[in-house]
Amino acid sequence: MADRRLQVFHAVAKQLSFTKAAEVLFMTQPAVTFQVKQLEEHFNTRLFDRGHGRISLTPAGETVLEYAERILGLSSELDVRLAEMTGQVGGPLLLGASTSIAEFMLPRILGEFKSKHPNVRPRLIVANSESIETRVVEHTLDIGLIEAPSHQANLQCEVCCDDELMVICAPGSPLARNRELTPQLLATHPFVSREPGSGTREVTDTYFREAGVPPERLNTVIELGSPEAIKGVVETGIGFAILSRASVAKEKRLGDLLAIPLKPRLTRTLSMVYPKEKFRSRLVNTFVDFAGAKLKQFAAEQG
Repeated sequence: MADRRLQVFHAVAKQLSFTKAAEVLFMTQPAVTFQVKQLEEHFNTRLFDRGHGRISLTPAGETVLEYAERILGLSSELDVRLAEMTGQVGGPLLLGASTSIAEFMLPRILGEFKSKHPNVRPRLIVANSESIETRVVEHTLDIGLIEAPSHQANLQCEVCCDDELMVICAPGSPLARNRELTPQLLATHPFVSREPGSGTREVTDTYFREAGVPPERLNTVIELGSPEAIKGVVETGIGFAILSRASVAKEKRLGDLLAIPLKPRLTRTLSMVYPKEKFRSRLVNTFVDFAGAKLKQFAAEQG
């Protein structure tokens, strides 16, 4: 119901990038530029300063952003409140999940939720934990599921369950004969790492640092952006990686990879994040409760 020009302006103002706003909005960059230009013509003033490949808000732009957030929030609340007068849980549900959760935990949860609430239309964005948090803050996602503690003060963070991270390696790896592996021993072997911004990367860097092994001392041979890519590389015998136990269940069963516990054990919390707002839709609250219970159940089954 809200003015589309205002929605597009809000995304550009939050991203401070026409290109990134276009990606978030699933629009082309020229279409985003056109919408912002129309809004500037409507107010007869510039909303962004452009120069040297960067943009920033003008004083007028700051004022429009302040009102845009209030208008868009009220518009969304109105849509939801009227929809909920039917007594049904339905409508679009914009979800974001870090790669491990999206690939190995969320499909079953989404399938069961959709079966229970057929009028819900979920859309899932997969990215690393840092990107998911940013999108929830910008209100381009309703809920995010992440693999690391939240760093955003204006997000509500609900811890769902624990997830153990383990060393994975090929059966022929020199590490394969060990029943447990210490950070000090791992520092002498080639390491296949997740990319910066990944929740897994943040947790493992902290783990090594606290064990007296600075991450920069690790023999990192490659950085990759998804668990599937990492598993494929590790299967070649190039090195070891550290991944969620849940992500390697199939490969362990087939004998393609081994999963060896760390010493001391390494566990992390999986969390849901959503905006700290007075009003939350019935749909968001229903999914938060449902997914939280299912993630706890999933963790218990893995244990």
